Amino acid sequence: MSRTFRLTPPLGDADTTALRIGDRVLISGTIYTGRDAAHKRIVEALANGQEPPFPLAGAVIYYVGPSPAPPGRVIGAAGPTTSYRMDAYAPTLMAQGLKAMIGKGKRGDEVKAAMAQHKAVYLGAIGGAGALMARAIVEAEVIAYPELGPEAVRRLVVKDMPLVCVNDTHGGDLYLEGRRAYQR
Repeated sequence: MSRTFRLTPPLGDADTTALRIGDRVLISGTIYTGRDAAHKRIVEALANGQEPPFPLAGAVIYYVGPSPAPPGRVIGAAGPTTSYRMDAYAPTLMAQGLKAMIGKGKRGDEVKAAMAQHKAVYLGAIGGAGALMARAIVEAEVIAYPELGPEAVRRLVVKDMPLVCVNDTHGGDLYLEGRRAYQR
């Protein structure tokens, strides 16, 4: 039976270790966006001793490249992108304090091991429903790498963004458990 958690970043270990796969999560507060090009730049900055474009301690990052904002809206469609493209960078960011990643699709074994080690979680967003996800975004501002266009890093303020815990800090994987349930 899934539970519902309301979380407000920055997140701490108590927030993430309480979650189990299948739990519903509603996030309200400040989160950040980034896809593979932005992740590459952030990891390179860290390797060169530079500060990342946002504080990583307790941060939540949403793997999204939103469409332009239509009149009267703060952002266009904002559906999740496939997360495995960030797998090469995610362990480094978790080691720097990243606590939650939002996207769609499976994560690799190295990323899942880093989640357990650094007490971080992977939250699934509704794929194919970018307009619905955008409704939870009340503010959006480009804060780094504007030349990347839709893939620029944004600071988002969200209210009750609907998510589900896909990978928890205890090694749980909703994709694997879902398959097992249907195999029975």
